[in-house]
Amino acid sequence: MSGLLEGKKLLITGVITETSMAFNAAKVAQEQGATVVLTGFGRMSLVERIARRLPRPAPVVELDVQNQEHLDTLADRVREHVDGLDGVLHAIAFAPQSCLGAPFLDAPWEDVSDAVQVSAYSFKALTTAVLPLLGRGASIVGLDFDARVAWPAYNWMGVSKAALESVNRYLARDLGDRGIRVNLVSAGPVKTMAAKSIPGFEQLEESWGEVAPLGWDTSDSTPVAKSVCALLSDWLPATTGSMVFVDGGVHAVGM
Repeated sequence: MSGLLEGKKLLITGVITETSMAFNAAKVAQEQGATVVLTGFGRMSLVERIARRLPRPAPVVELDVQNQEHLDTLADRVREHVDGLDGVLHAIAFAPQSCLGAPFLDAPWEDVSDAVQVSAYSFKALTTAVLPLLGRGASIVGLDFDARVAWPAYNWMGVSKAALESVNRYLARDLGDRGIRVNLVSAGPVKTMAAKSIPGFEQLEESWGEVAPLGWDTSDSTPVAKSVCALLSDWLPATTGSMVFVDGGVHAVGM
């Protein structure tokens, strides 16, 4: 029996450790038949080591979304491993400490601009960088955290995620005539390296499972990974510009 992503060629960004949501998405994608290429940033040797722990070792290309040369050459460097792409996962976000936990009113523009560029604008930048590799039926997915409300301590990262949600809609509008779908998965809190840098994350994760109608396991990103793979597959052919909530139902009942 063929997998959900049999024959698909995917670019997965944002793998840092084995606890990364992107790592689990890459793992599930491979299990469903996909060929995966990863991108890495900073400690490339670490990402390459993590890539070897997938069911099938995956190649890694370097990508700093604030480096225009990296973006300009990305398609050619990905072509060294696959002849095209059927899907992309954007799992990239960053905010300086002044933008997370510190008083919202105190964050300087220089820090805020970094947060918005890396966490929101990069969704568009990554998309345009790989556009030469994408054909009709391709799917672009981004990882999100519900930005419809002001979360404690999330501050300018919350603003950046709100921008990401808007970028998603505009990308869906502009890429629709190419037959390319663009969607977000809004995930509940998961214990990752990135989550550890969010002040108040422990309090959030403690209460999330109690509030979620379906419950929520902060140590298991499999539901997020499966939802990402569903959007990367051909099974949601008319879904674009959407935000799929994978949070146990908290978005429906509030905190």
